[in-house]
Amino acid sequence: MDIMDRRRSDKAMMKKPELLAPAGDLNRCKTAIRYGADAVYIGGQSYSLRSRASNFTMEDIKEACEFARQHNAHIHVTTNVIPHEEDYEGLREYLMKLEEYGVTAIIAASPSIMKLARECAPKLEIHCSTQMSITNVETAKFLHEQLGLDRAVLARECSIEDIYAITKDCPVDTEAFIHGGMCVNYSGRCTLSNRMTLRDANRGGCAQSCRWQYHVYQDDKELNTDVLYSMGSKDLLAADYMYELMDAGVSSLKIEGRMKTEYYVASVVSAYRHLIDEIAENDGPLSPERLAYHKKEILRAENRQTTTAFYPGEAGLNTLIYHAYSDADVNHDFLAKVAGYDKDAKVAYLETRNAFDVGEMLEVISPGKDKRTFKVDWIKDPKGEYLASSRRPMVVVQVPLPFEIGENDLVRRAR
Repeated sequence: MDIMDRRRSDKAMMKKPELLAPAGDLNRCKTAIRYGADAVYIGGQSYSLRSRASNFTMEDIKEACEFARQHNAHIHVTTNVIPHEEDYEGLREYLMKLEEYGVTAIIAASPSIMKLARECAPKLEIHCSTQMSITNVETAKFLHEQLGLDRAVLARECSIEDIYAITKDCPVDTEAFIHGGMCVNYSGRCTLSNRMTLRDANRGGCAQSCRWQYHVYQDDKELNTDVLYSMGSKDLLAADYMYELMDAGVSSLKIEGRMKTEYYVASVVSAYRHLIDEIAENDGPLSPERLAYHKKEILRAENRQTTTAFYPGEAGLNTLIYHAYSDADVNHDFLAKVAGYDKDAKVAYLETRNAFDVGEMLEVISPGKDKRTFKVDWIKDPKGEYLASSRRPMVVVQVPLPFEIGENDLVRRAR
């Protein structure tokens, strides 16, 4: 049975999936929700695979849940370590607090953590981590029957054919990754970091050894003395398969990136929000021109090359980064965060991040709105003196702006 045979047989409108965004701290969590995320996944200061992110104190988690409720969004918390004996200390109490604060779900990679959560915090939904490598429906059925699984987060090694087949017969919701970092090992089951840095990748300490630069030898001879190589994967960009993922009935579409910046979160979430909404409104695939537009918007925050990974059926050499490294593509488009707007004077106060000049065309991205473009006619520094260019980061400058914008909106270079 091919994909066309699995598509919706009725004429019902396409169900709009949840857009699930990452956040490494409370500010980025609020940003993700403001820019259109239906849910945000975060990590506490323990039990999470991104222990080097800022991560959330218990008070942060409580505030995140309150903010999410005010915006009809949800908070998922990662408890996705592969636990050793000492990792269980305090876990029961932690899960009970998450339930008390209003967390919707935990994301777990250990059956023991799933079982404990079901016993002590029954209101928490249990979502299995991608590390559990669900690539078939029978595994999802087993976890649902034995541990009360509420959502199967599918392995990033699944093809679109796999996703149609699994979602069609799955007893629980399915979730699939649509954007962000990939792992060269199966579903993140890597020990390179453990061996090379003594940092356990499966307990939150991954050093991303696959992205380092390596000398390559054949026997005792170095193959290229002037080039260093990586074994890392390009980042996932699944926009080309967005309609198929929605048509298959996937319940949640997930962006990777809890270590990413506020600008990355806002830009990528906003771009995917517009793409998902347009596909749902269209109730069918978009034209090549509209899809190209959305892909361009998604890529505005990227520094790394992208790939469709395993969605076409296999991931070949073109999905890996194996050429020499360069910083030529480092993204300097994020220029400022809006600190305020004077409606009478029509002047914006911008907290700067990267350099821009008088005469440049810039654009504002605002929650729930299309991007808006303006020309920089003049710039004033904090002393009120005119500048030809803004070159100092983290200072507040003034620029004229003909339309109203909100505090915390973001300004970037127009392209």
